[in-house]
Amino acid sequence: MLEKYSEFLEKADFSLLDQLKADPNSDLTGEDFSPREVSSGHYVPVIPKRLNDPIYLAHSDTLFNELGISQKLIKDEDFCRLFSGDFSVAKAPMKSYGWATGYALSIYGTEYRSQCPFGTGNGYGDGRAISVFEGVFKGKRWEMQLKGGGPTPYCRGADGRAVLRSSIREFLAQEFMHALGVPTSRSLTLFSSCSEKVHRPWYKKNSKYLEPDILVETPVAITTRVAPSFLRVGQLELFARRLREKDHNYAEEELRMLVKHLIFRNYGDCIDQRSEFSMQLIELIKQFKDRLTSLVANWIRVGYCQGNFNSDNCSAGGYTLDYGPFGFCELFDPTFQPWIGGGRHFSFLNQPAAAESNFKMFCNSIKPLLNNDLDDIKQFDDIVDSFSESMQTKLNLMWASKLGIREYDHSLVQQLLLLLDNSKADYTVFFRKLSEIPEDISSIKESFYLPVSDEIQLEWVKWIARWRELINKNGDLGISSKKMKLINPKFTWREWIVASAYEKAEVGDFSEMNQLLNILIQPYEENSSDIEKKYDKLRPLSYFNKGGISHYSCSS
Repeated sequence: MLEKYSEFLEKADFSLLDQLKADPNSDLTGEDFSPREVSSGHYVPVIPKRLNDPIYLAHSDTLFNELGISQKLIKDEDFCRLFSGDFSVAKAPMKSYGWATGYALSIYGTEYRSQCPFGTGNGYGDGRAISVFEGVFKGKRWEMQLKGGGPTPYCRGADGRAVLRSSIREFLAQEFMHALGVPTSRSLTLFSSCSEKVHRPWYKKNSKYLEPDILVETPVAITTRVAPSFLRVGQLELFARRLREKDHNYAEEELRMLVKHLIFRNYGDCIDQRSEFSMQLIELIKQFKDRLTSLVANWIRVGYCQGNFNSDNCSAGGYTLDYGPFGFCELFDPTFQPWIGGGRHFSFLNQPAAAESNFKMFCNSIKPLLNNDLDDIKQFDDIVDSFSESMQTKLNLMWASKLGIREYDHSLVQQLLLLLDNSKADYTVFFRKLSEIPEDISSIKESFYLPVSDEIQLEWVKWIARWRELINKNGDLGISSKKMKLINPKFTWREWIVASAYEKAEVGDFSEMNQLLNILIQPYEENSSDIEKKYDKLRPLSYFNKGGISHYSCSS
């Protein structure tokens, strides 16, 4: 176990900085904080802005253990200073600077440049996320990035800070998703400031407005998120666009370098990097398709809605990335969308369609690097065209596992989704109750937010009878129940509970945040009656249509 800061630093291995190109208009001082166009290069050297009067809030015991970092290291002054943004402790073999990257934005395949202050798309990227460390721990490569670490050239005039509210949400959500078994970026540490505050639009207490209706003063924070890489579909899109529009003579070289780096970082264990490059590209889209379809099926399994699944929020490594306007479906609604700017195109059950658009953008971005061999092009195109079928196969397997049946039954699932919608059922409570293999409707009625009609109850009786007939084909009902409980969590993310935790944290009480973390990292486990009464219950009706709970902006 790594117990000293110096031992941690020895794990440094900066493949991104070694293999890719810095913006030629930047320098290695890292003092590059004002918005500007970045039209070439893969990254910009930048140093983070330290928190004033930092205070430690939390770290992930689980991730520390996975990395081989001793829990004692969180007591090390230099370690804490680094991850609260103080780069004066960045000693060799660390670099004297961190880095931010640019990327493009597309929504369902349509490119957008309006969010770029220059209108070119060359000012869009990591506006407040600064990577500070890359290293190999226990044979695995990880990148560590400060969210809220200060402004970069991509900040678009903002202050580069993240507020405590959004930082707590991201810290908790990443570890919760990992515990659910969903591929995700991870949380290392969480620090806040005792004195530094910013103003952000948010909601009055009990606000019924859709948009934030007040400016609130709130503490700033830095959460360190960790992933094999932070490469995004939007990055490939940016460099492919530069090649397509002939922005400069080395656009193709920069795209090729980025794709090779992606393969090295995220697919090195399944792609032979000595093989012909066209074969690597074909295998890359095949692997990405498999990961992305599995990921989205997992999202729907646990009730997660990304909220803003643009190309820039889609990890090229095939895991969940960027916990901004996300939410978890409590009251089942196929069109559930917590973010006020998201619309139905990014709603809960539309996520497979959004994923397909991102996949096609991924493929279109790397296709110019193929050779002109017609067989290679056909093989490539066939994989692109197979996404929808592969996505449906993964979804079918997911629904069968949630229901504890051997084979997917389309009519059974479609009827169930209709009944869940009509019954105003809680998604997590219902499936956990179903995991007990009930003989009648009595127990699952506890998941309904409102009483149901006699007609709907009769439909439920018929559905349960048909479902149990399929379950009985599995043989042992006890084994079926145990398997379903490993698929359907006991506890879920409930925004009204999380809001209570971060509101208390904003006034210096972190007890509820820490208790919630302990619950969320064991989502499938039964717990004490007191814990279940507090965390395993339906959303109180008073929290429906409430700003900051049922819906929220991306202001963070």
